[in-house]
Amino acid sequence: MNKALMGGYGVALIAVMLALCLRASSEQLSSRECENLGFTGLALCSDCNTLSEYVKDKELVSDCLKCCTEDSNDATTKITYSGALLEVCMRKLVFYPEVVSFIEEEKDQFPSVQVQYVFNAPPKLVMLDDFGHQKETIRIDNWKREHILQFLREKLKPKPLASN
Repeated sequence: MNKALMGGYGVALIAVMLALCLRASSEQLSSRECENLGFTGLALCSDCNTLSEYVKDKELVSDCLKCCTEDSNDATTKITYSGALLEVCMRKLVFYPEVVSFIEEEKDQFPSVQVQYVFNAPPKLVMLDDFGHQKETIRIDNWKREHILQFLREKLKPKPLASN
């Protein structure tokens, strides 16, 4: 084979490899795979880009990008829920002081949020529709109390005021 022909194959091979790498890095993972990695699917892709500025772990950022939601202003970002279950393992609560703080000091602001103690469960919010059916599960292991508050204020429908 002549060198020009081999050079063309080399360029084509590199192009194919690059395309495969880009495709692999942009693949989406299932919600279970993301949850096992500690991602909820609620992270916006712009959050992953911000993460990459502070955390130099390329694999972590790649996993984040595989589990994130594209930033948008469409109706899906405006979804609200009728209630929520905060599931947590009572034995593991000691490892989650922010969740404990929320339960003890802030939970009463949200009458539609119920705390449920589930053996060996990581802290998570199970969002419920009008019929009490589970619609979305969000892990909150590393959330600060103020993040839990903000999320619930944005995602829970306000309770109608009782009329006299």
